[in-house]
Amino acid sequence: MSEKCILVGQSGGPTAAINSSLAGVIAAGIEAGVRVEGMRYGIQGFLDGRSVRLDEAFANPVDLELLRNTPSSWLGSCRYKLPSPADDEATYQHLFRRFKEIGAAAVLYIGGNDSMDTIAKLGAFGREYGSDIRFIGVPKTIDNDLVATDHTPGYGSAGRFVATAMNEIAYDADVYDLKSVTFVEIMGRDAGWLAASCSLALARPDIVLLPEVPLDEKALIDRIAQLLEQKNTVMVGVSEGVRTPDGTLVCERAATGVGTDEFGHLATLSGAGRYLASLAKEQLGCKTRAVELSTLQRCASYVASQTDLDEAFELGRTGVRAALAGETTKMCALERVADDPYEVRTKLVDVLAVANQVKHVPREWISEDGLDVTDELMAYMRPLVGELPAQLASIG
Repeated sequence: MSEKCILVGQSGGPTAAINSSLAGVIAAGIEAGVRVEGMRYGIQGFLDGRSVRLDEAFANPVDLELLRNTPSSWLGSCRYKLPSPADDEATYQHLFRRFKEIGAAAVLYIGGNDSMDTIAKLGAFGREYGSDIRFIGVPKTIDNDLVATDHTPGYGSAGRFVATAMNEIAYDADVYDLKSVTFVEIMGRDAGWLAASCSLALARPDIVLLPEVPLDEKALIDRIAQLLEQKNTVMVGVSEGVRTPDGTLVCERAATGVGTDEFGHLATLSGAGRYLASLAKEQLGCKTRAVELSTLQRCASYVASQTDLDEAFELGRTGVRAALAGETTKMCALERVADDPYEVRTKLVDVLAVANQVKHVPREWISEDGLDVTDELMAYMRPLVGELPAQLASIG
């Protein structure tokens, strides 16, 4: 076994595919004959001296395969915002001492936008101070909002759950001979990629609301009223990050005393569905219901997308190989080659160009009235989500 060490951590919210990326890192490390160490509870836990030897813990291929198919974050996670070196150089000095103590030749961090910010800061600091440690980001987020990559691991599996859940909720809502509107609230703080996936349901929702288009409440209520003249059951997919024309989050109208996390994001971002259900009931006088998928959509391994798991694993492997080849301050990314048959390839992008940026759903992939998505967006999502469990269409 080489003295070289690959250090890897997981950060941010868990997904059904993040452990597959971890398995890819471990597999590539074992193949290269290097030691693989894992941060317990992300960079924050590592600062506290917590780590685990991964190439020994997963020396058995059966255990590694099990990890690949296990949801959530096996190493544990954190939402620790690494300060800038100008504000707190002592933290960086401590981290780099810890890197040296553990013998890290490379540091890989699996996570979303905030995790790429961490890799960008570490890479920039290391470069400035002449460190030869390599820093590589491995993308993960169900929000699918990282720039410079076609999509992110975690998204396809979460989207498959959302579409499946939308189907099942629609069947439930359609059993009574009465007028009703059901709002299904889906995660997505700044971008509507995940909420858009509900449109893949066989019982496709009548309306899909994304953060990219300001919500016109009157237009929404008018559209629901028109639909109720034609059918009993109206289904609405709602992103938790949907906003009014003045930029106010709709969920803020349904919640008070909501704090922020380490990165300045709202700690509890929910309530848009409840607010809109109340509005529809008040103005239309029909039965309404709000369903929040909440954390269920993050780690639903029973409907995990195989494409998602395979790509997550390959990105983990790519990260190790890139680091051992001397690359640093990069993020592994996916480039789509074709839709049909679906094909992607891995590449490296500058993590400094990724951190603190948000990839929004293109406006041209949203209907002109802002109440639905286009066929182009559906075509983009289908190969990532995969075929849904077989179900009959609703009779509604």
